[in-house]
Amino acid sequence: MSLPLSALEKALDVNLDDSLYGTFAEIGAGQEVVRWFFRAGAAAGTISKSISAYDMKVSDAVYGPCERYVCRERLEAMLACEQQLNRDRLAATRGDATRFFSFADTVSARNYHGTNKCHAWMGIRFQSAPRGEDNTIVVHVRMLDDTNVLQQEALGQVGVNLIHGALKGDADPLALIASLLDGLSAQRLEIDLIDFRGPSYAGVDNRVMSLKLVELGLSGAAMFAADGTVLQPSQALRKRSLIVERGRFRPVTHVNMDMLASAIAKFDEVVEEDHRDPLPIMEISMHSLSGDGDVCLEDFVSRADVLAATGHTVMISDFPEYYRLMAYLKRYTDRTIGMAMGIGMLRSLFDARHYGDLDGGILESLGRLFKDSLKLFIYPQRLPGSDQLDTLSDMALADGLQHLFAYLKDRGSIVELADIQHKYLDIHSPKVLEMIGSGQDEWQSMVPDCVARTIVSRKLFGYRSSPMG
Repeated sequence: MSLPLSALEKALDVNLDDSLYGTFAEIGAGQEVVRWFFRAGAAAGTISKSISAYDMKVSDAVYGPCERYVCRERLEAMLACEQQLNRDRLAATRGDATRFFSFADTVSARNYHGTNKCHAWMGIRFQSAPRGEDNTIVVHVRMLDDTNVLQQEALGQVGVNLIHGALKGDADPLALIASLLDGLSAQRLEIDLIDFRGPSYAGVDNRVMSLKLVELGLSGAAMFAADGTVLQPSQALRKRSLIVERGRFRPVTHVNMDMLASAIAKFDEVVEEDHRDPLPIMEISMHSLSGDGDVCLEDFVSRADVLAATGHTVMISDFPEYYRLMAYLKRYTDRTIGMAMGIGMLRSLFDARHYGDLDGGILESLGRLFKDSLKLFIYPQRLPGSDQLDTLSDMALADGLQHLFAYLKDRGSIVELADIQHKYLDIHSPKVLEMIGSGQDEWQSMVPDCVARTIVSRKLFGYRSSPMG
């Protein structure tokens, strides 16, 4: 297996392609991307212009006013402006033989005091053929190095990887994603959003691309809206209270929806007023998408389509442990976070056998989980063969943990959900999934109507119609 090209080799490969000609526009952290192309040689055949509009008034004059300067809106304005200028100025003389492109980034690298959030919006707009329509790729990058110089260096390399993957990668989005950190590591950069648009990517599902970022370790989590729009976590979560329900969602049932609705109602009762109105998130751990170590993309799309039908924001995370998920969410918000779960999952959280990899064991895990303003909202279950409910009052733990559990409950960190729909407690997702695949129509009464319609119309989860239907 051959090694990937270095950044310098990739830049030279682009420079030596006579069909490519375009613009580099970079704001913040220097002109670190275009620098590779100048260093590689033969840049005169590739670069029509390099611009760096650092001053805010100058930037506004070139690209139009913007509330924030390191944001997607500014990046999209830069790409649109520069690509249109390429067409206006160069199409008459070069358009028949040239694939025009515009690369842009807007960056907040580490400042002198180390007080800012270090991230960048980066993208490329390009033609796959002369006179062709434009394609666009947008990424959001978090820089993790400790110094400005190292961040600039890493940003330059990931920019070269993006440009080479777009212009020389035969429109293969999965290969492009896999190449983004060539010459780098996930300890230096995190890429938490990628969005493909244009004729070359007409069949691309950006939700699957987001999943690929997580699968490859480029990001800890990916988010998208119910309409399939890819979300950038820091924007979607910023200054929001959150209520998260983790599940396999194969499929979403009335129990899942009732648990979330009950948790939201209770959330607004028990938190302070300015923390109310939480953003509901349906979260799936990457581990629940894995079969024998491989992620099943088809299964993921089925779950995503069904979750979209319920109108909720979806998150895919690489955090099997709740305390790691909590730490990720707290990066972006200082508001209250609630997690809705069944009482069986709560018992699992208090099982010391799950924490052998932590030096501090279960106490370290629970300390990390509850160190901030977290509330667990616990949904009861029906005891097998009985009409009685299994509730928080039935929690029996080892002596030391029983005292810790009582303390967390008394301080309001663990909250029981009592206002629930008892008629749903006998619905279990594995049984529903089995019925969907065996042609039994009864499953449709166990899921929301919008979910049933989606499963039937798209034939998800191995759906088979009833022999009588």
